[in-house]
Amino acid sequence: MRFSQYHFVDEIKNNLDKLGYKKPTDIQYKSIPNILRGEDLLAIAQTGTGKTAAFVIPMIHILHSKTNTKRDDGIKCIIMVPTRELAIQINEVVEKLAKNTRVTSFAVFGGVEQNHQISKLEKGIDILITTPGRMFDLVSQGFIRLNRVEILILDEADHMLDLGFIKDIRDLIRFLPKKRQTLFFSATIDDEIKDLAYSLVKNPIRIQVSPKDPVSKNVDHSVIYVAMDDKRFFLERLVQENPDSKILAFVRTKVRCERVQAAMARVGVDSLAMHGGKEQSDRLDVLNKFRHGQVKLLIATDVSARGIDIADVDFVVNYDLPEHPENYVHRVGRTGRGRKKGLAYSFCDIEEKPMLVAIEAYIGKPVKELILAEEGYREIRDLSLDAKMDINNIIALLELPANKRYGVKKAKRK
Repeated sequence: MRFSQYHFVDEIKNNLDKLGYKKPTDIQYKSIPNILRGEDLLAIAQTGTGKTAAFVIPMIHILHSKTNTKRDDGIKCIIMVPTRELAIQINEVVEKLAKNTRVTSFAVFGGVEQNHQISKLEKGIDILITTPGRMFDLVSQGFIRLNRVEILILDEADHMLDLGFIKDIRDLIRFLPKKRQTLFFSATIDDEIKDLAYSLVKNPIRIQVSPKDPVSKNVDHSVIYVAMDDKRFFLERLVQENPDSKILAFVRTKVRCERVQAAMARVGVDSLAMHGGKEQSDRLDVLNKFRHGQVKLLIATDVSARGIDIADVDFVVNYDLPEHPENYVHRVGRTGRGRKKGLAYSFCDIEEKPMLVAIEAYIGKPVKELILAEEGYREIRDLSLDAKMDINNIIALLELPANKRYGVKKAKRK
């Protein structure tokens, strides 16, 4: 079935056509009819399956069909998400798909001044995309009223629980009308997720799109054993050999993020760093530069692994293996989006082997190992500009007098 065969309003069909949406993905095909019928939904789907459009498209159709030329006051739909970046991204999708309709939207999140957000809310919107913390603050202050909400959507619900938002979510529910449609989307399902879901939905339609291999078939993912101190040489080589490709490299901590960026700068590789320690404005600037290809290498912590849709990422690099196996799936899911092919490489130090074993157990099969001969490994390391600089620094250091070599200063005589 093609999108042109759905009974959407013409404005939505035109937008879908312009954006290149021809046929629905599995999660879209299974979800859209139930949402249009007003049924509650519990949907389990991995990242990269198209679940954002699965709820955005029918939601816009429903609200546009109900809205007169003079828009009624009050927010009609709440979309709750775990991160600021995801809120902004979903709002961008809504704006594109709702173009020329009577439906308006806005994203609200923490980390920025709230005055501009309050001003926008006072003008009136139909769809609010928000993180639980900032939304709860504005509801408590009386700037957000939820008495007219008809649709509640929780996206990346499992990630919201991981971030400790469950109390905020439960507190907010008491402000919502009991008569509403609730759509609950999560990448994973466990007892805690089930408890939260069934406390929000009524007689839901359950949809699960979970292939045997949780990693998209569009992603060719493999592992290569690399010593921790040599990883920078391999990342440098990958960038040099693919100068026109977008490369997203994941590290475990923000300190590692800054160090890897510095290592790339030493060899003349321009890169961006993204982690939770950066200001919101900086994070948005980084995402925009990488998304538009101004800089081809983005080094990030797992703050970017969930839900962020950056088009045309050619390579994902697990520079550090993730501590939580499920994050491996979310990371490599940043490439091979939709029907495009993607490549993912993991650099595994011997001390990270237990993490690799956990990942393989989680995805249910071994990760393909790339065997590199000792000569090839040594060549990548020794031909790196960074390695040459290290050698030159050592030689220069040895040529210094001992007191300067080790930073020792002679005490002045009194």
